[in-house]
Amino acid sequence: MLGVEETIAGTEAAQIPKQRGESLLETAVRYAEERHWDVFPGTWLEAVDGVQHCSCGDTACAAPGAHPAREDWATQATGSATVARRMWQKQPASSILLPTGRTFDAISVPESSGFLALARMERMELTLGPVTLTPARRMEFFVLPGASVKVPDLVRRIGWAPASLDLAVLGEGAYVAAPPTRFGSRGAVQWACRPTAANRWLPDAEELISPLAYACGRDR
Repeated sequence: MLGVEETIAGTEAAQIPKQRGESLLETAVRYAEERHWDVFPGTWLEAVDGVQHCSCGDTACAAPGAHPAREDWATQATGSATVARRMWQKQPASSILLPTGRTFDAISVPESSGFLALARMERMELTLGPVTLTPARRMEFFVLPGASVKVPDLVRRIGWAPASLDLAVLGEGAYVAAPPTRFGSRGAVQWACRPTAANRWLPDAEELISPLAYACGRDR
């Protein structure tokens, strides 16, 4: 559906598809058209003396080629495939960024915790939404909006202090980078669980928080 056929071995529970064969423009349009996700173009990578630099001009950029290009990015985000096509036609190399707090929130955990949680979720036969793996070695689990309000209390209810776990929720006012966006020379964002017709309906944070918190607690 999204051109993600080759896989990299991760665990038996989760193999990470590589996205190939589609331009950033085509992929951004598909996210808007097929998933009804809002999208907006971020910065991009520019080669200077053979080295990839962020278009923002900051040589020490923390997320080269993978952050908003303008301060009003939240108002720029669109769910229209036509508008998305027009925006990426202006700068085809722009990263694909998805605002959270609209059609989904994202629960972010370390990569090692994420793979442990995925294996546990498979044994529990939980239905997952899409999950990304970033070059920053984080996994982002897409859940229904509102998770940023619920999660701290949910974590406390199962016996953890929220501050003790490396678990964050991206909600209103935040964003995630979508595959195949690249973070400079560190690599590209990939799907740990790709978008399919089967996971169009996202889980609530409450359904996933127990295995995620358990995995983060084990990984401390």
